Amino acid sequence: MAIIDGFAALFGTWQPVFFAITGTLLGLMAGAIPGLSASTTIALLVPVTFYLDPLSAMALLYTVSKSADFAGSIPAILFNTPGTPQATATAIEGYPLTQQGKQGKAMKMAVLASAQGDICSELLLIFGASYMASYAAKLGPPEYVAIYFCAFIVIGSVLGDSVLKGLLATLFGLLLSQIGYDAITGRERFVFGVDYLYEGLSLVPVLLGLLVLSEVFVQALDRVAVRQDQAIAKESGNPADRRLSWAEYRRCLPVIYRSTGIGTAIGMLPGLGATIACFVAYGEARRVSKSDQWGKGEIEGIAAAEAANNATSGANLIPLLTLGIPGSTSAALLAGVMVIHGISVGPAVFVTSHDLIYGLFAAGLVCILTYLVVGYFGSGLLGRAIALVPARMVYPFIFVTCFVAAYAIRQTLFDMVLMVIFGIVGYLMKRVDLSIPAFIIAFLLGHGFEASIRQTMLLDESGALIFLERPIALVFFAVGFLTIAARVVQLRRVRSRQRNAPAA
Repeated sequence: MAIIDGFAALFGTWQPVFFAITGTLLGLMAGAIPGLSASTTIALLVPVTFYLDPLSAMALLYTVSKSADFAGSIPAILFNTPGTPQATATAIEGYPLTQQGKQGKAMKMAVLASAQGDICSELLLIFGASYMASYAAKLGPPEYVAIYFCAFIVIGSVLGDSVLKGLLATLFGLLLSQIGYDAITGRERFVFGVDYLYEGLSLVPVLLGLLVLSEVFVQALDRVAVRQDQAIAKESGNPADRRLSWAEYRRCLPVIYRSTGIGTAIGMLPGLGATIACFVAYGEARRVSKSDQWGKGEIEGIAAAEAANNATSGANLIPLLTLGIPGSTSAALLAGVMVIHGISVGPAVFVTSHDLIYGLFAAGLVCILTYLVVGYFGSGLLGRAIALVPARMVYPFIFVTCFVAAYAIRQTLFDMVLMVIFGIVGYLMKRVDLSIPAFIIAFLLGHGFEASIRQTMLLDESGALIFLERPIALVFFAVGFLTIAARVVQLRRVRSRQRNAPAA
C-alpha cells in the first residue's frame, strides 16, 4: 500500500518525524493563543523550511495547521476567547460547561471529536485523492483555465461579506503575480528597473507582511485594551465532571459521524473553510437534537463543532493535490513551500513525488495521534500556561521575528522593506474588508492561470471559442457564474432582513 511507503519515508531518517511532532506542538501553542492563527504561525515558519529537506518542510507546516485547528478550542472552552475563528462555535457550549466546573469533560470531548473527524478526513485523503488525481490528470489546458476561473470566482465571492471586495482582492493578487519577466518572451513586466523584482515578488516577505505583520499592526493600532491574564473557573470536585463517560461519548457518536461528513464535504470546496463547516454542523446537530441544554453546556455541540472543524483539515488538501487549487490559506502556504522545493502542485505530484506525498499523509496521522494524547491529558495545563502570557509580550516578539525571517532568506534590506509595505497593505485590506486569503491564493496561482491561458490559445486558432468544444470547461464556467449569482442573492436577502428587523 502507498501509505506504507509514506511511513517508510517519514521514519527513514529522524528529521521528518521530528519536525512532524515539533509542528504539532507548535500548532497546539499557536492555536491556544487568541489572535495567533495557524496561518500566521505557518507564515513565520516558511523561512525555516528553506533549510529543511522537502518532506520535513511540508510535514512541519501541515502538522502546525492540523493541531492548531484543534487547539483553538482550548481558550474557547476555558476563557470564552476562541483561539481560532472556527472555535467560536465550540465556545457556545464549551464555556458554559467551564462555568459549571466541567471543563475537563468539555476538553476531552473536544479532542476526541477533533481526532475522530480528522482521521476520517485524512483517510479519505490517503485512499481517495490519488484516484481523483488520475482523472484530473486527463484534463487539458482549456479545462484548467475554467478550473482556475471557477476557483477565483468561488474564493473571491465566498470569502468576506462583499462579493465585489472579494473579487477585487483576487484581481489584486493576480495583478501582482505578473511582476517579473515573462516566461515566454523574456520581457520585463512592472519591474521599474528594480533588480530584485526580475523574478517576481519574493514569496516570504509578501506572506510575512500580509499575514503576520499586518496582525501586529492590528493589535497595536486597533485594540485599545490589551488582553489581561485570565483565570480558569474552579474545577468541580465531582470526579464525574472531570471525565468523559462512555455513555456520553456514545451519545455523541452519531453527531461526530454526521459532522465529520459535513466538514469533509465543505473542506473539499475551495474558499468555504472550517468556520462555515463548524457552524453548519453545530446548527444541524442542534436541529435534530431533543436535548433542552443547548446554549447551557450541551456536550453534543462541542462534538459537532470540533468534528467538523478538523474534518476540513485533510479535505483542504484534496483540491490542491488533484487540481492544483488550494482549498484554504494554510493549503496555499503549503503549496508555496512545495513550489520552493521544486515539487509540482497538481495531479502529477502522485507520480513525480509519490513517497513525499504519502510521507506527508503519514505525518498527518502522527500529528493526530500526538495532539490526541497531549490534548486529552494536558490541554488544561496548556490553557493555564497560555493564560499567563499576556498579548503585550507575544506580539513584540512576533514583530522582531518577522524582520529576522524576512532578512534571513536573501540577506537583503529590500525584502525587509517589501515585508513592511505588504504589512501596511495587509492592515489596510483588513480595515476595508478585502480578503487576504483570496489575494494570497490568486497571487500563488497567477502564473499557472496565465500559462494555461496561453497554452489554450496555442491549441486552436478559434481563440476563446475553443471552450465551446470542451464540456468539462463549460461546466466549471457555469459553476463559477452560478456561485457568484447565488452569493449575490444570499447577501441581498441578509441585508433585506437586517433592514426589516425591528430596532432593539
